[in-house]
Amino acid sequence: MSARRGSDNGIVVIGLGRFGSHLAGSLIHLGHEVLGMDRDAERVQRWSSRLDRVAQTDPTEEGALRQLGVADFPRAVVAIGASVEASVLTVLALAELGLPQIWARATSEKHAKILDSVGAHHVIFPEAETGERVAHLIVSKMLDFIEFGDDFAIAKVRVPPPLVGRSLRDLAPADRFGVQVVGAKLPGERFRYAGPDMVLADGSVLIVEGSIAQVQRFAALA
Repeated sequence: MSARRGSDNGIVVIGLGRFGSHLAGSLIHLGHEVLGMDRDAERVQRWSSRLDRVAQTDPTEEGALRQLGVADFPRAVVAIGASVEASVLTVLALAELGLPQIWARATSEKHAKILDSVGAHHVIFPEAETGERVAHLIVSKMLDFIEFGDDFAIAKVRVPPPLVGRSLRDLAPADRFGVQVVGAKLPGERFRYAGPDMVLADGSVLIVEGSIAQVQRFAALA
């Protein structure tokens, strides 16, 4: 099955190594059509039955990308990590094709600046971002954690023992702890939006937002 011409659903993933293959698999799971590319024949063969289209090609060559119909896709992700040169030249080739959105993986700040200068619209640092997230989880009582800019985070935490049996209206977590409880999963139930009359039961899991320090302190209440 090929990606529909001009489809907003189609995404090109270039580089099917560890990061690129996981990304491609996740996009497929989310219902997107994926055109995967890699220079390595073994990787291409491995993914031939799982992706909508997969091609062994040199992604730094604009002509090769054009022949594969990459110019018809709205988004591409350059997931190449082993070669900075190949990563940069691939972004340049995509920019020459005029793709509306080019995402690129960077391995250093210098690499990121070069990618930005040759046409990448979004530069990501998957290893650094994952490392920082895991570090926060290791040293805190948070179950999961997403950090945004300007010292803002959303985290999944267990209900701290001192808060069990009390309602959010009574607790006023925004005033007392500096965090907003936006969702909760009570024992035996699904996650749902948290209201002021919700009573926090033992074993519940909360979704809270606030500064990184405030979220960590809330999770550590004892």
